[in-house]
Amino acid sequence: MKQFENIFRTIFAVFLVLLTGSSAAEADDTPTDSIEMGLITCSPHNEIYSLYGHTAIRCHNLSTGADYIYNYGVFNFKAPHFVTRFVFGLTDYQLECIPARYFWPYYYEWGSQVSEQVLNLTNDEKRRLLDALRENSKAENKTYRYNYFFDNCSTRPRNIIEANLDGTVEYAPLDGEAPSFRHMIHERNSRHPWAAFGNDILLGIKADRKATQREQQFLPDNLRRDFNRAMIVRDNQRVPLVKEERVIVPGRVQVVEEEFPLTPMQCAMFLLAVSLAVFIYEHCRHSTLRYFDALLMLATGLAGIVLFVMIFSQHPTTSINLQILVLNPLSLLFIPTVVRRRKTRWFTVSMACVVLFFIGAFWQDYAEGMEILALCLLLRYWRHIHDK
Repeated sequence: MKQFENIFRTIFAVFLVLLTGSSAAEADDTPTDSIEMGLITCSPHNEIYSLYGHTAIRCHNLSTGADYIYNYGVFNFKAPHFVTRFVFGLTDYQLECIPARYFWPYYYEWGSQVSEQVLNLTNDEKRRLLDALRENSKAENKTYRYNYFFDNCSTRPRNIIEANLDGTVEYAPLDGEAPSFRHMIHERNSRHPWAAFGNDILLGIKADRKATQREQQFLPDNLRRDFNRAMIVRDNQRVPLVKEERVIVPGRVQVVEEEFPLTPMQCAMFLLAVSLAVFIYEHCRHSTLRYFDALLMLATGLAGIVLFVMIFSQHPTTSINLQILVLNPLSLLFIPTVVRRRKTRWFTVSMACVVLFFIGAFWQDYAEGMEILALCLLLRYWRHIHDK
């Protein structure tokens, strides 16, 4: 309990200085030769929004002691219609300038490691970068349309750093096969099966394409990796982008909070066992449990509405999702017909959809347990088609 009190106290302190942080930074007119600019990388902790880490930019004046964090990851859960806007890809994030002394304790409390890569910039480059950050943090400029893969709190710092260099950044090529967006997410949420399941339900076929090296930098750890091996090319001279790397907040042991005791796969296997039991019962009694089918149609149909809505989302990886062949919202329209035992071609059409779903597995990775759910539905559809 004390840990949560400290966390809330830290967050409250941060919000108290949000209005003063930017103006304090602007008042600092010390020559840039005494200023260090660094890329801050925070390792993940167990909150859902932090499973993938965080990136920020640090401006540390070694002469005056002024120390500020430019943070592109500020958002407000209490903003009107936040969840709805997030689903449709209309979430707005902000850049805020926060005194570093309020930034470190938050990650210390969670046990996250915070590291800094001091950038190897000239005085002119530091001045331009600092001026650009100050301009971006003004009230009229600080809000931006957040996109998880392509415009987030990791890509924004990278872009503004690159834009204010005299030269260009060369990233060392990566070895091995490029991962997909989905694969990279799985590496971060492997200890949170239901978070992984939720992501995989919403992400469509576009999340399974191979990401370029630059696209992989949407994850803070990947950007940190690439910065460590990157070079700045100025007038045919190459110098390392990172002058020094240091740990600001050492990582500590993190306790994974208990989630729902069953994994998505275990729930799917339980449903399969129930479906087989119902099938055997129906075979012995020469009857069909229509209300069991209605319940399945209701559950899959409601989930299908979410997938249908995501077609119109601005998230670029949710528009084509083959899982809608199983989580079909149209099933809701046929529930009364099934309950009243009227003949319908719905089950024949649905069986064809499930077959297409299995074929689609060659192109899209499905959420854990979805294939098992499809088998359950296939069993029910076969039962109805052959029901005399």
